[in-house]
Amino acid sequence: MSKQRVLSGIQSTGKLHLGNYLGAIANWVEIQHHYENFFFFADLHAITVPHDPKVLAANTYNMAAIYLACGIDLDCSTIFVQSHVSAHSELTWLLNCVTPLNWLERMIQFKEKALKQGENVGVGLLDYPVLMAADILLYDADKVPVGEDQKQHLELTRDIAGRINDKFGKKKEPILKVPDPLIRSEGARVMSLADGTKKMSKSDPSELSRIEILDPPDVIKRKIKKCKTDPIKGLTFDDPERPECHNLLSLYQLLSGKTKAEVAAECQDMGWGQFKPLLAETTIEALRPIQEKYGEIMDNKDYLDSVLRDGAAKAASVANQTLARVKDALGYLPPL
Repeated sequence: MSKQRVLSGIQSTGKLHLGNYLGAIANWVEIQHHYENFFFFADLHAITVPHDPKVLAANTYNMAAIYLACGIDLDCSTIFVQSHVSAHSELTWLLNCVTPLNWLERMIQFKEKALKQGENVGVGLLDYPVLMAADILLYDADKVPVGEDQKQHLELTRDIAGRINDKFGKKKEPILKVPDPLIRSEGARVMSLADGTKKMSKSDPSELSRIEILDPPDVIKRKIKKCKTDPIKGLTFDDPERPECHNLLSLYQLLSGKTKAEVAAECQDMGWGQFKPLLAETTIEALRPIQEKYGEIMDNKDYLDSVLRDGAAKAASVANQTLARVKDALGYLPPL
């Protein structure tokens, strides 16, 4: 029996942090051998908001090295750069032409980001979910790892696939596979070090809000020492009045590999002066092997280039089959 296929991407903007690692990458590493995986770096999505052209390529490259350093196994996983597979852009246009405008206007993330950008908001931001749908549908994905904030986009993907199948397909021969979400409850939302009610984010203007995967030990210690806490002695999970306490205990649990019950018992009588150094050392040790492996990979860029080149070729061979299927259903003249 063939493995189910998983597809996931991450924007190549900013630097990867603990939220990216614990909320996504670590989970992929853990489950990757149960699936056939396609993981990509979403540099097309990256320019739907204002970006710095001088760092886009470097960010994409560094993320690829981090994925490999975190344990993505090329025997069961394909990693590639989104813009290196032209089918992503081409299928997006085809899907645009059958996606009702009001489906996009109701997207919560568009509304939130559009408010921030004001009159400068681009069409790409509105169309972001259609590009995401193309990303997923190109690979006949069975499962898509998503956080709670992406569930609406995946539902749109399912709606678009259903619309294509209903309008242009046959009952027993759907053109596009309708994917299901793959949601990990524990560790799915790592919160900001500056505000335990907000998700840790690459776009937060304060670097103190996040611990980046490549942060050196002294920076990790400084960030954890300065992170927001409360004046209450004794540390507990799940207190709605203490979101920062819950977040930091959750980080310690995930990075130490201990159970929630073990962490609760260990830390129940601690103060922040005792807990913060413990969390800092645990974080440093958890990230050390990743940082060492990353350094080895970046010292051998020929290897990294070959991984991305081979990944793009493999991804294109799958994506182009889906694209041809859609174009045929829509009535296009095939290449002569």
